[in-house]
Amino acid sequence: MSKNICRFLLFSVLAVFNTSLLANDNPQALIKTNRGDITIELYPNKAPKTVENFIRYINESYYNKTIFHRVISGFMIQGGGYTKNYSKKSTNPAIAIESNNGLTNSKGSIAMARTQNPHSATSQFFINLSNNDFLNYKSMSLRGWGYTVFGRVIKGMLTVEDIGKQRTGSGGPFMKDAPRKQVIIQSITLINQ
Repeated sequence: MSKNICRFLLFSVLAVFNTSLLANDNPQALIKTNRGDITIELYPNKAPKTVENFIRYINESYYNKTIFHRVISGFMIQGGGYTKNYSKKSTNPAIAIESNNGLTNSKGSIAMARTQNPHSATSQFFINLSNNDFLNYKSMSLRGWGYTVFGRVIKGMLTVEDIGKQRTGSGGPFMKDAPRKQVIIQSITLINQ
């Protein structure tokens, strides 16, 4: 066998090996909704505790039969904390914010929702419908922490945009921004583990 053929075979094997390593570094999850499917890629190298937290909820089947309870056209869709009858689900302990990781709240990115306390994220997440730069990390201050981006939509952005166009109003404890026709998260599962 010639040196060129051996070299080609070696490079081919290394390329396949490296591709599979990259795929394992970035887990993917499938969000099945009653409006369509959304596939997201997660970035544990950028937001390790956040991704670990999200995967824990996935493995606990926590998100099954929850809803996107907050939808603001041109801004974001938020879910992962309420059942179809608007009961707030109990959560695991809150996690420390990881917003200073170089990822931005650009269109199609997925980030953790939180209260005014920057270290209060639990199960709720949102998907950005536009480039929301004002949500990005700026400084370690109350107004500067921003929101932790930990992944992005890689398939199903049309579904995300469709959800973002739903008519909204009051629902459960929310005075506005709740979809009139509920957007149900049927399940979230890891698909490349």
